Amino acid sequence: MVMQRRMNPRDAKRMMQRMGMNMEGVDDVEEVLIRTPTKEIVIEGPEVAIVNMQGQKIFQIAGGKVSERAPERKVSSPKISEEDVQLVAGQTGTSLEKARQALEESEGDLAKAILLLQ
Repeated sequence: MVMQRRMNPRDAKRMMQRMGMNMEGVDDVEEVLIRTPTKEIVIEGPEVAIVNMQGQKIFQIAGGKVSERAPERKVSSPKISEEDVQLVAGQTGTSLEKARQALEESEGDLAKAILLLQ
C-alpha cells in the first residue's frame, strides 16, 4: 500500500511557479455563462480561478448551481435603404417616416410595405 503525502499550499505554489504557472482567483463572480448554438449553460455562484501557463490562460470553474436554458435569439432588423423608403413613399403617396415604418413592419419587403400603406 502506497501512502500519498498531502502537499501544503505553499509547496504547491512554488512547484507551479517553477513550471511557469501562475494562478489567481476572480473575486465576486455572480454567474458564468457558456453559450453554444443549441443551449446556454448557466453556473450561478461559482468559484473561478485563472491559471496562466506559459502565456495560455485556463479558466477553472468550481461549484455553483448549474442550469441549462435555450439560447436567447437576437432579433435583427433588416437594413432598409433610403432608396427603398423613397420608392415606397412615392408609390403610396405617404411620408418618408410612414414608409420607413411600413418597411420595418414588413421586414424590408417592398411589396408588403406598399400593400400595408394602401
